[in-house]
Amino acid sequence: MKIVPQELLIQFDAQMNATGISAELQAFYRRWLRFYLDFCHKYGHAPKNADSLPHFINKLREKNQGKQLQKQAYDSILTYYAVFGIVPDWLGEPSRAPAVSERQVSYKKDDFDENYHWKAVYTKLSDEIKVRHYSPKTLKAYSTWTRKFQNYVKGKQPEQVTVDDVKAFLTFLAVERKVSASSQNQAFNALLFFFRNVLGQEFGKVDGVVRAKRKPYIPVVLSRSEVDLIIGKLRHPYDLFVKLLYGCGLRLTECITLRINNFNIDARILTVHDGKGKKDRTLPLPVTILPEVERQFEVVRSMHRKDLEKDIAGAFMFDAIEKKYKNAGQEFHWQWFFPAKDLTWVSDTGEYRRAHLHERHAQKAIKTVVKRAQLSKRATAHTFRHSYASHLLQANYDIRTIQELLGHSDIRTTMIYTHTVQSRTLKESKSPLDF
Repeated sequence: MKIVPQELLIQFDAQMNATGISAELQAFYRRWLRFYLDFCHKYGHAPKNADSLPHFINKLREKNQGKQLQKQAYDSILTYYAVFGIVPDWLGEPSRAPAVSERQVSYKKDDFDENYHWKAVYTKLSDEIKVRHYSPKTLKAYSTWTRKFQNYVKGKQPEQVTVDDVKAFLTFLAVERKVSASSQNQAFNALLFFFRNVLGQEFGKVDGVVRAKRKPYIPVVLSRSEVDLIIGKLRHPYDLFVKLLYGCGLRLTECITLRINNFNIDARILTVHDGKGKKDRTLPLPVTILPEVERQFEVVRSMHRKDLEKDIAGAFMFDAIEKKYKNAGQEFHWQWFFPAKDLTWVSDTGEYRRAHLHERHAQKAIKTVVKRAQLSKRATAHTFRHSYASHLLQANYDIRTIQELLGHSDIRTTMIYTHTVQSRTLKESKSPLDF
């Protein structure tokens, strides 16, 4: 996808501010503008011709985008037209919109007002999670379950929902949707947080709910030959990515968010900052991949040098470090070890920044290779972490050592790997007197 010119984004932001578009919606409007310009480029439409908009909306319909998203895209492109003073001659008269398919571009405001009453709820939910320094994934999961709960209670206002609605929703998930036990528990935790911290209501007891039973889970473990087979089929940088997943037992997010300063090549140590539960830990860096790590340093160094020449603001930083150290994002040791190829526009500061590799790209690369390798096991990015722990246990590493290397808070979490390796206990029948 092509980068939207900075000058256009500045004009677009000014138009959104002038028309009173909320800061929450502006990020979505910018995304729809990128999609629209990319659509026009791909299918040969003129972006500044209002007749292109119905084609774009119908494309969204073909992709089964909901009415709410269609309306959001529609409004964002009208905002784009306003930048250039373009007023479609069919605006306000949907029946005059250029017919592209059997369904013309027409909207009723009532179709899109349903979610407006919940807008403040999601804003407060986001604030409450951020003030507790929960991870972005927790915010995404809790927001998703709250939205599903909202859809379940239909037209009810936030202050009208009760614990009985929660009971009915959780039972619906278990009986009708047949969700897993972990998903149902996550939904319960999300709604518990929602009631207590957003609505300010006491949750109380939730009795009489059909709960899905969680069964013991034994993780999939790859053999060393299967790990080597997958790595051998991956292209750069995904081959090095998987080597770090397996060689250091990293979680997917931990590997993606590695920065240059996480590596201590001389000491052969990798330091993981802010892992799960905001915990730090150090890991031995595999000696065999040190040359590849050095080569990746050079790739990042070259990309960083070009970014500085273009006056790019640098890598995204975390928390308040940007304010404390103004130019930290432009320093080499803060650069991502696996940087994204494309830059990201930041409207608040009016600049481009470099993000890290997207986790979906890594997941897709691994999934494609696993499928091509025709393994008899279902392997994902997390499977390499399971394999790391199991192979250490197989090599007679102490379970407490493995717990520390994995960053587990509870030894019971690590103990699951005792089920993934062959028992070396003697099975001969003997009397205790003969021991």
